[in-house]
Amino acid sequence: MTGEAPFLHFDRLSKSFRRNPRDPEIQVIDDVSLIVEENDFVIFVGPSGCGKTTLMRIAAGLEHATGGRVVLEGEVVSGPDRRKGVVFQSYSSFPWLTVIENAEFGLKFRDDVPRREKRDIARHYLDLVGLGGFESFYVNHISGGMRQRLAIARTLCADPDVLFMDEPFGALDAQNREFLQVQLLEIREKERKTIVFVTHDAEEAIFLGERIFVFSARPATIIEEITVADHLEGERTLELKDTEAFFHLRNHLLELTRAQARRTEEIVSGGGEWRR
Repeated sequence: MTGEAPFLHFDRLSKSFRRNPRDPEIQVIDDVSLIVEENDFVIFVGPSGCGKTTLMRIAAGLEHATGGRVVLEGEVVSGPDRRKGVVFQSYSSFPWLTVIENAEFGLKFRDDVPRREKRDIARHYLDLVGLGGFESFYVNHISGGMRQRLAIARTLCADPDVLFMDEPFGALDAQNREFLQVQLLEIREKERKTIVFVTHDAEEAIFLGERIFVFSARPATIIEEITVADHLEGERTLELKDTEAFFHLRNHLLELTRAQARRTEEIVSGGGEWRR
């Protein structure tokens, strides 16, 4: 450690919600602190409703914390901006635009790029995600997996410093999901992006992540940080999923998340039915 400020710092974050003024507050995040280094690939794992997506949204500037702060490259996050790119689970695209026009939308607020170069940049990222040749298609004529690749390309066009991904492959079938996992690793290797990725899937977390933060049932606290390289060796290929080391780490992560899922069920059955 050099003593320099961390790239992305979640500093004692807390978050509470109140459905209406008469209801008591429901705490979903409780004093969470963690550091994401530049070029890191960090995974958030935890039971449904634990607050991990809310935590990511706060870091992306899409929600405000009740307590604590997020600091990105020395600046406190106060709202969304071009330094923070977000890819959601839903296929967010504009049906009245073609594939390349959708990708170019990510360049709309990039004043550092001359207008004549924007289409070339859009083509570059479409090629990177395997959509070269589909530039003139409208999005209702391409598959769900291709739409999600388009969402990633559009976000990369904005050249964010950190990429937040909220279960981006959760709605895809197993084959497309696995294909995009491999493609995301290839994109990250070429672009060297810092990524914060939310998932429920233990295998996905281990296959993609460098560090995994496992969160408790609501209110979210960190119950374990896993450095994947301490358990697995070699390149991230699909064959890695068949190794004994991968199997053992997956089982350990499943044990952690299932225990917290049971706690979540107890919370819901006790009347605390808030889901986030």
